[in-house]
Amino acid sequence: MVRARPVLTLITAALLAVPGVTALSSAARAADTDVAVNGGFESGLTGWTCTAGTTVDSPVHGGTSALRATPAGSDNARCSQTVTVRPDAQYTLSGYVRGSYVYLGADGTGTTDVSAWTQSASDWQKLSTTFRTGSGTTKVTIYTHGWYGTGAYYADDLTLVGPGGGGTGQPPAAPAGLRTTSVTSSSVGLSWSAVPGATSYAVYRDGVKAQTVTGTSATVSGLAASTAYGFQVTAVNGAGESAKSAVVTATTGAGTGGGPGGLPAHALVGYLHASFANGAGYTRLSDVPDSWDVIDLAFGEPTSVTSGDIRFNRCPVTECPNAESDADFKAAIEAKQAAGKKVLISIGGQNGQVRLTTTAARDTFVSSVSHIIDTYGLDGLDIDFEGHSLSLDANDTDFRNPTTPVIVNLISALKTLRARYGSAFVLTMAPETFFVQNGYQYYGTGKWGGQDPRCGAYLPVIHALRDDLALLHVQDYNSGPVMGLDNQYHSMGGADFHIAMTDMLLTGFPVAGNPDNVFPPLRPDQVAIGMPASTNAGNGHVSPAEVTKTLDCLTKRTDCGSYATHGTWPALRGLMTWSVNWDRYANWEFQKNFDAYFG
Repeated sequence: MVRARPVLTLITAALLAVPGVTALSSAARAADTDVAVNGGFESGLTGWTCTAGTTVDSPVHGGTSALRATPAGSDNARCSQTVTVRPDAQYTLSGYVRGSYVYLGADGTGTTDVSAWTQSASDWQKLSTTFRTGSGTTKVTIYTHGWYGTGAYYADDLTLVGPGGGGTGQPPAAPAGLRTTSVTSSSVGLSWSAVPGATSYAVYRDGVKAQTVTGTSATVSGLAASTAYGFQVTAVNGAGESAKSAVVTATTGAGTGGGPGGLPAHALVGYLHASFANGAGYTRLSDVPDSWDVIDLAFGEPTSVTSGDIRFNRCPVTECPNAESDADFKAAIEAKQAAGKKVLISIGGQNGQVRLTTTAARDTFVSSVSHIIDTYGLDGLDIDFEGHSLSLDANDTDFRNPTTPVIVNLISALKTLRARYGSAFVLTMAPETFFVQNGYQYYGTGKWGGQDPRCGAYLPVIHALRDDLALLHVQDYNSGPVMGLDNQYHSMGGADFHIAMTDMLLTGFPVAGNPDNVFPPLRPDQVAIGMPASTNAGNGHVSPAEVTKTLDCLTKRTDCGSYATHGTWPALRGLMTWSVNWDRYANWEFQKNFDAYFG
């Protein structure tokens, strides 16, 4: 019996009879599909990694959402996603854009990377380009970006049409059946139903990716006690990520109270100028009011930048005529401790650069700091490394596993000190925003190099010591604009800046925009907000009314203004200020406002 020839075979044969037409390759014969995920941004930024992007409902080209991204002076607002493709196959990348200097392109094609761009598009303009993948290429990154400092651009309905990668051109369905399996004061267990075709699952806490797992259960830890959280999960395969599941909420149990270091539920932290004088004048330790729960003696400084040899030299009477004697100073420390206060030595400051480049410097740091603590009978240590004390080597890209000597040696030194003095040892840190929250956008020198290696450099230290850390009080002052979790820049001068910066610490954030590399949240009892005590103390001072708005938003979720927090944290530890001396100079305005708020 002779079988009928398929219609497609007949058409192909006819085409081959036409001059100039050749047979289609096997890759080209494969069914074409759109392998981009969420190209219309209808599911927010799901599937995309953006340095400065958000979704808007106007203007849009199609559907109900579009991408809006705003370049800055050092950031071109790149949004990208990596998709699975077939080797040796033809793809067409298209999308609609508007704005000045908008680019659409593909990297990692295995042949010639391509891009299309427009200098100016006052209305939606289609950009399109094509490429062929290399013989061994299975992944390609598609992207859009603007140009530095030229204003916001928009993108919508982006597609990458070609053979589906890995035999499937669509991400899996959203998981169903998400439920809690266990709840403690610091963790929530979750489980969900398996999704056909999924190779892994991403777990989201309050909209931020917390972890990726291969099974159908996970435990999200590091949570604050007595706090409500919302969880979702997505399914992932070679074609991308599904939409998020329905939200499941859970409230963690009550903690044991007390917190690290025996601090009160809400603490007031201040730096005391103990080794120098300035316009604020010298304040004797015995004259510090009882409202101050943690007093940081400023500063212990190194004999040289890389020696690790820390010395604490009290302000001489030639510079501070009213300075007390060593005996009276030690007696004041004992009196503060008898009243339940903590007195720490703060290392570093603006002028005290400390770089532990060698293990010898690390060991000297431990011995010299121990000598200061033992000499004065102090309760612990505050790390106030600024300037160039901490930076990351070019190949150091994972905050969980740092390799840079100054980072590794500092972590080792602090763990040694913590082990030497035991659970009563109070460890605090006072980094600048550049070294912490700015890590949401940039980490070290960056994927392509050229970034400031100090950016985000405190993150590995905080993460490694998070179980030993009593307080993190980032200096929310003397700071440039910083991008918050809403992908908008926030500037000093009002409650909004403090709310956004603190929300990042209590929510966690993807480092350098990588959703698979999330810095976990700190407990609220570990966080105090750093503010200048007066206009003389530093840039970024805010009025008592703005301080109150900050606390109301973070602890009660009221009066939050334009920034929407990702939670409510009544257990927020308190406030830190530079400095006790400057607050005294300003008639104790900062202290009085704290006392009035927390009673």
